[in-house]
Amino acid sequence: MKIALVSPYDFAYPGGVVNHISCLEKEFTRMGHEAKIIAPASEAMHTLGDRFIRIGNPRSFPVSGSIARITVAVKIEAQIREAFAREKFDICHLHEPLMPTLNTTTLQMHLTPMVGTFHASGAKPWYTLFGPVVKFYLDRWYRKLDGRIAVSPTARDYINAYYPGEYTIIPNGIDTKHFNSHAAPMEKYKDGKLNILFVGRLEKRKGFDYLLKAYKHVIQKIPNCRLIAVGPGTRLRKKYEKQIAREGLKDVIFTGYAAFNDLPRYYQTADVVCFPATGRESFGIVLLEAMSVGKPIIATAIDGFNNVLTDSVEGLSVPPRDVGKLTESLLTLLENKSLRLEMGSKGREKAEIYDWSHIAQRILDFYQETLDKVAASKSEPKPEARPVVMASGKQ
Repeated sequence: MKIALVSPYDFAYPGGVVNHISCLEKEFTRMGHEAKIIAPASEAMHTLGDRFIRIGNPRSFPVSGSIARITVAVKIEAQIREAFAREKFDICHLHEPLMPTLNTTTLQMHLTPMVGTFHASGAKPWYTLFGPVVKFYLDRWYRKLDGRIAVSPTARDYINAYYPGEYTIIPNGIDTKHFNSHAAPMEKYKDGKLNILFVGRLEKRKGFDYLLKAYKHVIQKIPNCRLIAVGPGTRLRKKYEKQIAREGLKDVIFTGYAAFNDLPRYYQTADVVCFPATGRESFGIVLLEAMSVGKPIIATAIDGFNNVLTDSVEGLSVPPRDVGKLTESLLTLLENKSLRLEMGSKGREKAEIYDWSHIAQRILDFYQETLDKVAASKSEPKPEARPVVMASGKQ
């Protein structure tokens, strides 16, 4: 099968959807299919070679409490048409199909059967800010989707509130082999201290400020510990660094952005991995990364994380923004090595269910179901036109 995987987001910049598509392309290729990624990119994607088709130049826009790097070019129809004519895809898989402008334009043109995966949840989507005209066009384009996927019940409920329809839930996948590769931990952090790891962008909704407040209490009872924050973000990082200096906190490390190949080493370095997000998470892919390495987790009890973490099995679940409960949970795990090992082992078992080899096959099966449905609809005979009856009763 020849597959187009379309991303609205800058493919040179890390993010959940970008990582999802990258892993899906690799797994499809391993399985003997031909997949090509179509996306905007702020720099050349040499590592993907001819498997990447660049359309559009991304710009940064605030969306749902985060920053989306999407293309705003409107004259991209010719590039899209040329790519589809050349490649002759069997199916096109749009990720966040209602994001402008690459995805909405591709969807509008509908040059081949199209499947859409909806990843997001949380704040009101961008299109609610632009009135009924935008909604009118998106309604028309949404109906062009031949099949719809949501990555979780949370993501399904989110999109279904605005665009009711039939959605098949196929979760995000995880490259368990990559994370469970027995990578060596970061040597500079293996000095006997207990390491608390945070992985995520330094954005307000990721909740690092609550973890920092909890760490202030934890370090008073367990001085021999360290907090490591892995992920991009400069504005809030400066704020946190000032707070750390003002309060005299020690052993708080900001690593900045970490390449995908380095993430297993950071997870291996951790004794406990903490995800204190306050909301708007459709799926806990970072939880699965930590589980793959066999690390115990503390995560907030929000819908996207609850789809992955079972409280007191692979880790501990705490209410969002609750510094007291977060502190208590950190102390519980840091003071109990056997519990950490037990939860880490359970997490590794859970992560295997989400390995990309399983998830990619489910998506391929969905493609085939969609293609069969499209073929069947084309072969159905059209109803015969009824004769027009005039007012006089004559035909």
